[in-house]
Amino acid sequence: MATTFNYRHLHYFWAVAKEGGLTRAAARLGVAVQTISAQVRELERDLGHELLKPAGRSVALTEAGEAVLRQADLIFALGEQLPDLLRSATSSPRLRFTVGISDGVPKLLVNQLLQPVTAEANLHLLCHEDEFDDLLGDLALHRLDAVLADQPAPANPNLKVYSHPLGTYELAWYGPASLAARARRDFPRSLSRTPVLLPTRHAAVRARLNRWFEREGVAPHVVGEFEDSALLATFGAAGMGVFPAPALSRQHLTRHGLKRVGACTGVDDEFYLICSERKVVHPLVQRLLDAHA
Repeated sequence: MATTFNYRHLHYFWAVAKEGGLTRAAARLGVAVQTISAQVRELERDLGHELLKPAGRSVALTEAGEAVLRQADLIFALGEQLPDLLRSATSSPRLRFTVGISDGVPKLLVNQLLQPVTAEANLHLLCHEDEFDDLLGDLALHRLDAVLADQPAPANPNLKVYSHPLGTYELAWYGPASLAARARRDFPRSLSRTPVLLPTRHAAVRARLNRWFEREGVAPHVVGEFEDSALLATFGAAGMGVFPAPALSRQHLTRHGLKRVGACTGVDDEFYLICSERKVVHPLVQRLLDAHA
C-alpha cells in the first residue's frame, strides 16, 4: 500500500459503493460530486488499481473494488463501535449484548428465549430486528454478538457462523372468544370456514403449516398474512381471525382474552442462536447456550 494512502479517500469510495453511485454518495456526505470523484481517483492512484467502472449511467465495482469494499466494511464497522467502547471505558462497567432478532421469530417469545441473560447485573441489551440474511451479514462483520432465528444458518464456506438449537415448541391455534367456539367444532376442518391469519412465507414455520393443512385435508380460509407475529396476534385479538402460535406463549395470549382452539399436531416452531466463529465467546452467548443445552 502506498504511504500516501488516505482513509478519507477510502471513506468516500465506501460511500459510493454503498449508495450505488457518485450522486447519491455526494448527497449522503454533503459534498460535490466532483469532490467525490476526485477523492476516489486519488485512492485508485494510491492503490494502483481501478476500483470503479462505468455501468450505464452509474458505476459498478471492479474485482479490486470488491476486495477493497470488504476491507472497508470491516474498518468502518470497527469505527462505528468506537463511541460505545469509549462510553463503556469511562463509565461504570456494563455488559453489552447486541442481538439480532430475525423477523420470523415470534416477538412474544423473544423475552422468554433470552430469559437466562436478562437478569444479568449491569446488562446493556440491544435488540435489532431485521431480515434473516441481513442479520447474518451483520454477524459476520461482528456488528452483532448473536442472532436469534427460527432457522439455522445455511451452509456457506464464506460465512463463518454456527447455529445452536434453543428449543422446539409445538404450535396450537388461538382466537378471540367470538371465533374460538365456532372453530372448535369439527376442528381442524373448521379452518376452511373460519377466518384464518397466518405468518407470511418469510417465517420458516409457514412451510410446515402448509404441509399440515395438506395432511389434514384443509383449505384454510386465509384473510390475513403478517410478517410481524405480534401484529398477527394483535389482529387476532381484535377479532379478525384464528391463528397459530407456539404453545409456550399460551399464558400471554389467554391473559389478553384469546382462547385456545386446538393443537397443531406435528408442527413445531424451532429456534436457534447463531454465533460468529470466534476464539473468545461472549459470556452471555455462552450462558444462553448452556441454559438451552
